[in-house]
Amino acid sequence: MGQNLSQPVTEKSSADGGNENFIYGAASMQGWRSSMEDAHTIVLDLQVTTENGEENKVIDLDSRLSLFGVYDGHGGDKVAQFAGENIHRIITCQESFKKGDNEQALKDGFLATDRAILKDPQFQGELSGCTATVGILSNKKIYMANAGDSRAVLGIKGRAKPLSFDHKPMNEGEKIRIISAGGTVEFGRVNGNLALSRAIGDFEFKKNSQLAPEQQVVTAYPDVIIHNISNDDEFMVIACDGIWDCQSSQSVVEFIRRGIAAKQELSTICENLMDNCLSSSSEVGGIGCDNMTVVIVGLLHGKSKTEWYENIAGRVSEGDGPCAPPEYAELRGPLIRKNFDDSDNGFQLDPSKGLAKHLRRIILLGDGSDSLTNPDNKLMSDLSDEDHDLRSQVSKVHASSHDGFGMGHIDCENSPKSNANTTTDNLASVSE
Repeated sequence: MGQNLSQPVTEKSSADGGNENFIYGAASMQGWRSSMEDAHTIVLDLQVTTENGEENKVIDLDSRLSLFGVYDGHGGDKVAQFAGENIHRIITCQESFKKGDNEQALKDGFLATDRAILKDPQFQGELSGCTATVGILSNKKIYMANAGDSRAVLGIKGRAKPLSFDHKPMNEGEKIRIISAGGTVEFGRVNGNLALSRAIGDFEFKKNSQLAPEQQVVTAYPDVIIHNISNDDEFMVIACDGIWDCQSSQSVVEFIRRGIAAKQELSTICENLMDNCLSSSSEVGGIGCDNMTVVIVGLLHGKSKTEWYENIAGRVSEGDGPCAPPEYAELRGPLIRKNFDDSDNGFQLDPSKGLAKHLRRIILLGDGSDSLTNPDNKLMSDLSDEDHDLRSQVSKVHASSHDGFGMGHIDCENSPKSNANTTTDNLASVSE
């Protein structure tokens, strides 16, 4: 049935890991789609170098950098695979990275990845593209770069703070750039085709030789948000739109927090979240039918993994911040949901009904119903009403039971080669 299968592929590729600064869990699932086009990257020690065949890691925990990224492919998986295997290597090759300018290194690295693909003979005529949401994290800061409509969100004592904003053609700034470059926006899509306005690849939209890369109809140039980490910051989540089309940022943060309070491994929480987003049918307009990838990063703040879990569980038990009800730690299976974008660019929202104006959020309840919340604060949401709605509805739920990391070498002077659509853990060597 077109791009969807008759039955979803629910097997998951999952992993857990960590170092002294962070723990992570990651999972991906093909779902109803006929192929898997997502990729993701996890690099715990970004500055690892190799001398005389031995790895040398940065010892100072405050100086150590980690990288986490999610890439949602469209039109094929080749560009997403390439980004997942190579973007972290390309970033570390940038002069800006070597000078310690992580913000500029992300911007330079995204554009350099685009150039590397364009110059690579194996990608000649390639029409696919991918989103890229990539964060460089230290003990003190998060540098989050985004191009496209995958999303990164920070959980601050149960409240969601956006670390990225979706790039949609109907966004005013995006629309101005598209039209200025000679493109059009039709039916909320670039030239009536592409549903996002920034991406790696998609070279058919980057052919104006008179314009800089960041001025093209579609650009790989990312926005970068910098966040100073505080003790209230509990975890970060990066996911593709297969998740965000189904759940609001706040509901995802509350779901994850409940899983942490239940002492679940982070990869298990990722898997549970995907199961709850998966549609029971492929005939519901595409919502819950997409590929899904989730990466959760726990911010340890000098604690051990056990201490980190205990700290958040203690906050939850004391009512310190919103959290999904306890039953949500065991909730499985598809929910009925609406296509609602809780970012500030929802093309599908009807302004006459006040949703687009007030940015109200639909929360998915365990019985398949929706709860329409009060307007969001864009940066920090007070969700006591939403938490109450979740708790009042969850008693209706009858929970059911649920029962290769790529490494390589890149020459900074030459185009890298892609060979895996997998996670990279504990940085591969980078030549000087």
